[in-house]
Amino acid sequence: MVQNALIKILLFPFALLYGAGVWLRDLLYRQGLLQSVSFSIPIISIGNLSVGGTGKTPHIEYLIRLLQPYLAIGTLSRGYKRKTRGFLEVRPTHEAEDSGDEPLQFKRKFPEIMVAVAENRVLGIPEMLKRRPDLQVILLDDAFQHRAVKPGLNILLTAYDQPYTRDLLLPAGRLREMPSAAERADIIIVSKCPATLKRQDAEQLRKELNPLARQRVFFSHYRYKPPYYLFNPNYTTGLPTDWSVLLLTAIANESYLIDYLSPHVGNIYTETFADHHFFTPFEMAQIKNKFDRLPERKKFILTTEKDATRLYKHRDFLLRERLPVFVLPVEVEFLFGEGPVFDEEIKRFLLEFTV
Repeated sequence: MVQNALIKILLFPFALLYGAGVWLRDLLYRQGLLQSVSFSIPIISIGNLSVGGTGKTPHIEYLIRLLQPYLAIGTLSRGYKRKTRGFLEVRPTHEAEDSGDEPLQFKRKFPEIMVAVAENRVLGIPEMLKRRPDLQVILLDDAFQHRAVKPGLNILLTAYDQPYTRDLLLPAGRLREMPSAAERADIIIVSKCPATLKRQDAEQLRKELNPLARQRVFFSHYRYKPPYYLFNPNYTTGLPTDWSVLLLTAIANESYLIDYLSPHVGNIYTETFADHHFFTPFEMAQIKNKFDRLPERKKFILTTEKDATRLYKHRDFLLRERLPVFVLPVEVEFLFGEGPVFDEEIKRFLLEFTV
């Protein structure tokens, strides 16, 4: 703890320099010297102030499930760490290196919707509409800081265990913008809450966030579903308490996942990589060796859906070595029975949308 505090103190001058750049950019937008582009189609942005770990992907999937029965949906992401350039319409046959892991996850789970990636969202949106003129709403993934596009609805996520009010700017903390930037949000979602969160604790955090009168604040948590076999989603299994798990992750923060797994399985062993990491053949061999050396006879490998898109590249190796890799799917659930209230907020925005 003392060491972490010392590191933050040493990095604080660099955070001040970073903050000055962020402040100048914000000033240019507020003065109109930099312009945000509006479009004639409803655009919902889902983002955060931090560098990751707030659960954008499950919340985007929540919106897809909510809207897909009624509207033609498209999602647009940067395609973080992809090895392609420019605009790309994502296909289920792509690899994560082509599109980025999260867009590929969207496309494989919801093949009927349009999923695209583009570094330049101002150019990406017209290209989506050119290819799919029937699109009725576009979900912008991780676009809170990318202000070149002006969304009709701005949804901001912040994690319960590290809200933006208690964080610092990069590199001393994880914030990409100052906490005051939250004023641009229309809806604030406190994500990754304990399922047993009490209303009084939620209200205390709501006061800490100090939302504007026009802003709605919601609290959500993860609901994990039965794991499925990596190469056959139809084959699901429970979480046997007498089996041990090698948890293989390359995500921003796996602590919430470990907290969930602890009472549901035997021993938990972890193999952790940086967020969005592309696994190499050498690393896969190391993972196999670690799994083989686990002392328990009853054991399996468990990973997230995002990581599964990057593991799929090593299909031949995993099948040849008969490694039991299972994927733990997750969905978002709003606390205090406010799911229908959130749904109505989204529907109201769409019904009242005007150019």
